[in-house]
Amino acid sequence: MLLESMHQYSSNIYQHHPETLMRVLNVVSVLSAREGGGNGERIVQLSKALAEAGVDCTVLTLVIGNPAARIGQLGGAKLALVSCLNSRFQVPLGGWRLIQDLVRQSDVIHLMGYWSILGAMVSVAARRAGVPYVISPAGALPLFGRSRWLKRIFNRILGQRLISKASGWIAITKAECVDFMPYGIPSGEIEVLPNGVNVADFAVNGPSKSDDRKIPSGTLILFMGRLNLIKGPDLLLEAFAQVATEFPDTKLVFAGPDEGFGDTLAQEAEMHGLRDRVHFLGFVSGVDKSLAYRSASLLVVPSRHEAMSIVAVEGGICGTPVLMTNQCGLDELAEIDPGLVVPATAEGLAHGLRMALSDRQQLEEWGRRWETIVRERYSWTDLTLKLRGYLQKIVAKERLK
Repeated sequence: MLLESMHQYSSNIYQHHPETLMRVLNVVSVLSAREGGGNGERIVQLSKALAEAGVDCTVLTLVIGNPAARIGQLGGAKLALVSCLNSRFQVPLGGWRLIQDLVRQSDVIHLMGYWSILGAMVSVAARRAGVPYVISPAGALPLFGRSRWLKRIFNRILGQRLISKASGWIAITKAECVDFMPYGIPSGEIEVLPNGVNVADFAVNGPSKSDDRKIPSGTLILFMGRLNLIKGPDLLLEAFAQVATEFPDTKLVFAGPDEGFGDTLAQEAEMHGLRDRVHFLGFVSGVDKSLAYRSASLLVVPSRHEAMSIVAVEGGICGTPVLMTNQCGLDELAEIDPGLVVPATAEGLAHGLRMALSDRQQLEEWGRRWETIVRERYSWTDLTLKLRGYLQKIVAKERLK
C-alpha cells in the first residue's frame, strides 16, 4: 500500500507551473527519520525551505525505513520513491524510467551524499538529458568506516566521473573543500553551505509520546544520534566512566536508533558498574527530541568523523551547551571556549567533561552563547536562499553553453 499510494502521489510531480523560479530535484538515498541521519534531515529542511522560497522542488529517495512519514515535513515539496533491493548497500530496484522522467522535468539536480547508487543513476540520466547537477558529498569523499573495498570499487567505476562531470560542488564546511582536491576540483569553485536548523521544529508545544521511556531526572549528559562506531558513543561511555565518581549525580543518556552497537554499550556500562546511570531512550523525534535536548545539562558529540554535526546545531537552538570532538566540523563552538572542542578520544572527552561539569553556572552561560551563534548563523531560511542563488547561477551558466 505504501508504494502504491506514494507512486500515485508522485504522479503529480510532472506538472510544471510557469511562474515558479526553478524546478529542483533533490536526491538522497535515505530520507526516513530513523535511518536517514544528517543527510536525510538536511534534504528535508532544504526542500521545505526551497518550496517556501518559490521553487518547484521534488525529493527522490529509496524506500528504506518509512520515508512517507516525512511528507508532512516537506511543506510544499513533493516526494517520489524508488523501491530498494538491498537496504544496507542502498541498491535501487528498478526506477530507471521514473528517474529519467524526473530528470527531464528538472532545471537542476542536487545530489546529497556520495556513496549512492541512486545518485549515480540520476547523474547518468542527467548527463544524457543535458540537465546540470551539483553534488554535496557531506564529508563522504575520504575513505572512512566500513566496506572500504566496496567504496574503492565505487570510486573507480562511478565516483570519479560523478564528481568530475558535476556542474557544481557543495561543501558543508570550509575544511571539507580539501576533500575535492584529489578529484581536480579547485576550492574556489566550491560553495560552502553549512547545516542549519528550523527554530519552530524545536518548540515544545505538544505531549510527549515516550511515556514508557521517560527521560531521567538529574544532571544529564546527552548523546543524540545513531549508535554506531563512527558516531563514537563508545568513546563517550569510556569518558563518562573515567569521571563518574567525580560527578555522582550525573547520568549518561543515549538517544538514537541502535545500529548494532547498543548491546556492546550496555555491557560496557555494566562492566564499569554504571548500568543504573546509563540510559537508552532509543529513537526519538518531534517533541521527545526537543525535550531530550532541553533536559540535558550537556550535549556531547563524540564523533570519530563527521562533516558537520546537525545535532550540535539542534542542541544550540534549544539553549543546550555542547561539547564535541574536533572531527565534527563546527569549530565555531571554540569561540565560546576552546576547551569545548576536544580530541576524538576517551581521554579528550573525559577532560572536556571535567571542565564542563565543574562549573554549572558557566555551563549554562555557554548554552546561552551557543544558542545566539546558532540563531545568527544557522537558520535554514537564510541558508536556503543562499542555495537557491547558487542553483540559479548553475542553471544560467548551463543555458549559456
